[in-house]
Amino acid sequence: MTANHDEFSVESVYAELLGRAPENKMEPRLAPLFRAMDILGQPNKAFPIIHITGTNGKTSTARMIEAGLLAHDLRTGRYTSPHLTKVTERISIDGAPVNDATFVRIWDEIRPYLDIVDAELSAAGEQRLTYFECLTILAFAIFADEPVDVAVMEVGLGGITDATNVGDGQVAVITPISLDHVELLGDTTALIATEKAGIIKEGAFLISAAQPADAAQVLLDKAREMHADFRFEGIEFGVEARTIAVGGQMLDLQGLAGRYPGILLPLHGEHQAQNAAVALAALEAFLGGGEKELSHELVQEGFAAVTSPGRLEVLRTSPTIVVDAAHNPAGIAASAKSLQESFAFSKLVVVLGVLVEKDAEEILRTIKESYGDEAAEICLTQSNSPRAIPAAELAEMAADLGWLDEDIHIAERLDDAIEWAVERAESNNDLAGGVLITGSITLVGEARILLGRPGEKEGA
Repeated sequence: MTANHDEFSVESVYAELLGRAPENKMEPRLAPLFRAMDILGQPNKAFPIIHITGTNGKTSTARMIEAGLLAHDLRTGRYTSPHLTKVTERISIDGAPVNDATFVRIWDEIRPYLDIVDAELSAAGEQRLTYFECLTILAFAIFADEPVDVAVMEVGLGGITDATNVGDGQVAVITPISLDHVELLGDTTALIATEKAGIIKEGAFLISAAQPADAAQVLLDKAREMHADFRFEGIEFGVEARTIAVGGQMLDLQGLAGRYPGILLPLHGEHQAQNAAVALAALEAFLGGGEKELSHELVQEGFAAVTSPGRLEVLRTSPTIVVDAAHNPAGIAASAKSLQESFAFSKLVVVLGVLVEKDAEEILRTIKESYGDEAAEICLTQSNSPRAIPAAELAEMAADLGWLDEDIHIAERLDDAIEWAVERAESNNDLAGGVLITGSITLVGEARILLGRPGEKEGA
């Protein structure tokens, strides 16, 4: 197609997408997605898929799987959400955000067909395609156009009716399940697992992290129902040993088909080691059906190349400023354990911003319990998202949970919050003080813009 794309830009496409139902208003439906796939020639069937769901660790695990595939010289597509700073981050080719020209060109080409689906939905009295649905369709179309050898696709929410589920994953990966989005997915880990088990397709291969007992049983039952192979962390694979290393950790991993000692992972935390074990098992399942040991050298190469922006990422030193996109209590607890293990802060000042759909009170309680006196001072702020909880409301919650008035600071603007936190971290000439910015992906994304984004690959 030779359309003139001069009138479009990534910014204009993004503005158009934002005019649709927002990301937190996902529709529990798949019919419009299948209709779009049919009209577009079924790009969802143009390449094999490794499909990822879970509560925490999805994006980091997706990046690890992608790095392993790249080490095996495969052309990859990766679809993750949300983005930190630019919408093209969600759709990556060979480890880098899709270039602007391709993003705009493919959107321009599929847009008339999406208009058809929108018209049919409107005629039926239904919501037109949402922001997330459109981005998902765009990802499938871009991956088919490239074309990629394999796509690593992360669900947006749940699994059964998530827009990504129009693709059939040969490997279904389920990261640790905990309580999150309970109003949509259910208030027990078993109910949430039922939603997430929806990505396990007939004859697929299930790779699951260690799960709560009720969630594990749901996944096992679903795998058997779908005649899917299944392997669980802690039973068939896992982390044998881990030691702290400069810039990350050294791992000995037990895979499905072999042992892989001495794997350098340049990410911090026990939870990232767990993600690495899951990613390795997924690679073995995809590349060799879980029965073929992979090249130790290629596994080392893949994991050594992994990055995970916004996940315990150091943006500045003197004092050290760390950003972490944990946005639920389980994620906050995991990052706290990792931060204390990997950084020897004598004092930590927390900058926190939370979105309205999250359990802010439980997040604050987890911070207080996890860090104790180490993080006595806290700055409550808010991102530019319309879904951000006002900083003053967070401050009231912090006070109710026992923070002293003199240890609570309110800054509606993130730049002011960072300035205050840095000043407090350096107080009394403390050279070992640190700042942690956390609580929402939108807040971390804005912090990375303010403070710079080191080491991020750009789209070619």
